[in-house]
Amino acid sequence: MGQHVHAGALDIWTEQVGDGPDVLLIGGLGDTVESWQFQLEGLADRYRLTAFDNRGAGRTTLPDDALTVEAMADDAAEVLLALGIGSAHVAGFSGGSIIAQELALRHPEVVRSLVLQSTWSAMDPYLRAWGEFVRWLVGAAPGEREFLEWFFLFIYTPRAHNDGTVAGIVDEALAFPHKQPPENVQRHLDAFIGHDTTGRLPRVTAPTYVLAGGLDTTARPELGRAVADLIPGARFQVLEEESHQPFQEVPEQWNGLVDSFWQDVESQDPRSSG
Repeated sequence: MGQHVHAGALDIWTEQVGDGPDVLLIGGLGDTVESWQFQLEGLADRYRLTAFDNRGAGRTTLPDDALTVEAMADDAAEVLLALGIGSAHVAGFSGGSIIAQELALRHPEVVRSLVLQSTWSAMDPYLRAWGEFVRWLVGAAPGEREFLEWFFLFIYTPRAHNDGTVAGIVDEALAFPHKQPPENVQRHLDAFIGHDTTGRLPRVTAPTYVLAGGLDTTARPELGRAVADLIPGARFQVLEEESHQPFQEVPEQWNGLVDSFWQDVESQDPRSSG
């Protein structure tokens, strides 16, 4: 159902489903359209959702020039422009939430609201060390399965590991035909590790909802709280029993929370004429 959209200088793989107010979904490190499966299926009766593969992930190529969060944010804006979408509710997780922050700062006119899942403004020493560890693990793991199994220890709850959910995710990832080369993962990590929006977040004008997982040992709740404190009027919520990606582990709960937020924004936004 997807297609390559010529956005700026890139052909970016994009999928769009549903009908209603526009939503743009931005994935994290190496994640593709498929990471948003439960939102594309669960919210399409209320929204027109657009998801895309970031440059260097999945079916979108990675140019040779420097990879930056700013460039990925500009890609997101170009996707909206190419599809004729004037503005959208924007949701991003992990690295995608950093891209979403930058999108709101660089292109505020296209962002109706922000949902930031598992986010930070700048990596503290702990998170930076974890990022460097993952960068090392990409090259050190004996195989793709081992990398995924070890990496996912930090991403999903023990519950998801014990009930077989993670094993299924690993099998799906191994079968995915559009794999990200290890060097692309490392270049993405370098971009996220070095990025800092701390001093600029007070300039974000879009209504913002920051979500964190209480069991997330990477983008820990205190990092999300710091982001929410910097953005004027931002809401903040911790899902106490969840980890880094609750939108996959408890999609009905996550979709309900985000839908409620978007409905509130729609009710107060003069642009929401349908």
